[in-house]
Amino acid sequence: MTHSAWYNRLGARDRALFDFAAARHWPAAEAVLPRLSRAANHGTLWFGAATAMAATRSPRARRAAVRGVASLALASLTVNTVAKRTVRRARPLLDAVPLVRQLKRRPITTSFPSGHAASAAAFVAGVALESRAWGAALAPVGFSVAASRVYTGVHYPGDVVAGAALGVGAALAVRGLVPTRAQLPPPGRPHAEAPALPHGRDLMVVANRSSGTALAKAALVREALPLAEVIECDPDDVRATLEKAARRGQALGVCGGDGTVNQAAVIAARLGVPLAVFPGGTLNHFALDLGIEEVQDTCRALASGDAVKVDLGRFTPGPDGADAGYFLNTFSLGVYPELVRERERWSPRIGGWAAGIVGSLEVLRGERPLRGDPKGDRPDLWLLFAGNCVYQRLGPAPARRFDLADGLLDVRTVRGGRLPGLRLLAAALAGPLSRSPVHASRRMRRLRVAGLAPGTSLAYDGEVASAPEELILDKLPEALVVYRPPVRP
Repeated sequence: MTHSAWYNRLGARDRALFDFAAARHWPAAEAVLPRLSRAANHGTLWFGAATAMAATRSPRARRAAVRGVASLALASLTVNTVAKRTVRRARPLLDAVPLVRQLKRRPITTSFPSGHAASAAAFVAGVALESRAWGAALAPVGFSVAASRVYTGVHYPGDVVAGAALGVGAALAVRGLVPTRAQLPPPGRPHAEAPALPHGRDLMVVANRSSGTALAKAALVREALPLAEVIECDPDDVRATLEKAARRGQALGVCGGDGTVNQAAVIAARLGVPLAVFPGGTLNHFALDLGIEEVQDTCRALASGDAVKVDLGRFTPGPDGADAGYFLNTFSLGVYPELVRERERWSPRIGGWAAGIVGSLEVLRGERPLRGDPKGDRPDLWLLFAGNCVYQRLGPAPARRFDLADGLLDVRTVRGGRLPGLRLLAAALAGPLSRSPVHASRRMRRLRVAGLAPGTSLAYDGEVASAPEELILDKLPEALVVYRPPVRP
């Protein structure tokens, strides 16, 4: 059979299926499918679903929403710029389609493939790759949108199948670029012994009232761990409360942002008690790198006694005359402390995320070179960043640590000069191992910084302090035992 004959035969079967669907009575579909088809125009239905998912404040739901939108965008771009211009198939004739089913505005683009089916499949598949529960909830809606295109007479069944296949392909392509959490290696090593505390027995949990969603998460902790003692306190009392709690229980729990977790980690490491982290801040970097997204993740770890050892970053001398300061996530000099200050200034008025954007714009308005001496030649720097363990690339920028006990500092610098905002952007896009005239990245165990000007600020885990003229960065390897949820098969 020639290619032309095969194509004509396939087209004839496709038209026969379309005529069969047009002649068939679809119970209860008249009130639903045409409206659903219109709601999906320009992706409106799916953007609304993504907004609703993000509003749940669940990290997994937010990631699924972002992945769904990214998959939809890729599918739509492919359909409208390549597919429809390559195969110029005419829309079906509406003679056999009942008038009550037909859309008021018939599409004017070509028929193959179905853009609505591609968008629906891309969004649902993208969401499902990150969250099976959300994917299962949205699958009937996605199927109905695809079916509505045949029901209303604007596409042949083959158009819909091809569009759906293209949409799934787009979701898989996005996953190839940015892996899902399920594809990532288990966070943290090496495994450590920690007492199993089912229902929170002998667990003391301290919640910082001023941290993000800490009070709401504390209520969830009380419900999930009825035997745990949960103590809420004001920011000024956090350190003293953590100290007392760590001496009373078998394990210390903390509910708050990265700054609060930092204080708890230092106390837990010093007293030799395991730490249980309940994410209650805005970003929760450390918790996410442990694989903890929800309160239930920590509860599973407590029930099984699953834990890992992690490093503590250290800088000496420490803030406010202390012998040393410690960081679980990052230490920085230069632009970042200014960003933290601007964010804190705007956050009470416009919220954390918006304050971060405003703070970034304020910081990038002008040059603020930092004079330092990390290599001995006193270069001007716009930013010096040191991560506690190596940050890996997940998409356009490094954002995740797979090993929290590698004994290394992830040190990056951006040199001073003109157009500092563009320099910082170039450094972010360059990746963790690149070297360029403006950006350098090294993995080190120890770093000396000297020649800092009076009034220079430093930031560590979101906290800001005055920097000394000279300081040393190093690590305390495997200094802390922290509960981590067991890896699911």
